Amino acid sequence: MALFPQLVTSTLALWRGTAIRAPDGDQPEQPLQLFDMEGCPHCRLVRETLTELDLDAVIYPCPKGGDRFRNRARELGGRERFPLLVDPEQGEVLYESRRIRRYLWERYGHGRVPGVSSRLPLDKGRVVMATASRLGRGLYAKPARRPERLLELYSFESSPYSREVRELLCELQLPYVIRNCGKSSGNEFVLPAVRDRLGLEYQPRSRNRMELLDRTGRVAVPYLVDPNQGTAMYESETILAHLRDHYQI
Repeated sequence: MALFPQLVTSTLALWRGTAIRAPDGDQPEQPLQLFDMEGCPHCRLVRETLTELDLDAVIYPCPKGGDRFRNRARELGGRERFPLLVDPEQGEVLYESRRIRRYLWERYGHGRVPGVSSRLPLDKGRVVMATASRLGRGLYAKPARRPERLLELYSFESSPYSREVRELLCELQLPYVIRNCGKSSGNEFVLPAVRDRLGLEYQPRSRNRMELLDRTGRVAVPYLVDPNQGTAMYESETILAHLRDHYQI
């Protein structure tokens, strides 16, 4: 993976979607559903909010030319327009990133959308530039086999290492559960090698990071779980090769 372009994208987006900003928010018992295009700036705003509220969701990729979930989105909301958020627990079906973010903060974060997130078009400008830097990746469908069971991806929105994985998942129209792993303590912003050199103790606080540590003995993203193939793996290049080998036609 070419890391520098990924760092540019995350920097243009001001690294939003990195930290958990409402650690004590509610969690829905029934998973949220997001009909999404990875290469859409409006969808990026919603995905950032999911990370910042530490919310998991089922992602239904709807790239241009896709034929798997666009019809379902139209049945639910009446239009092929994205992002589309479905909250089964509350019976809500919502379009428009600004409306969705406000809903998520009020329902699951107990407050208004904070800071620059509430100030458009400034906020919109950064995500448009960040998305444009990806040159159409994660926007157009590619032929692929459909998995029987949902994949799971441990990630957070701004992660430079996870972005190419999410882009390919979208292009192949592979539905998955996003397990958000936003950072919630100061030493999580220090590179692991530097943290070890300084002798900083690391104990994750967020639920998905603690689960990763219990499950694998380490915390890193992306981490993909594929129940269809009975396997799980770290490292973006390994994950990309797995997805291409097993699903891309």
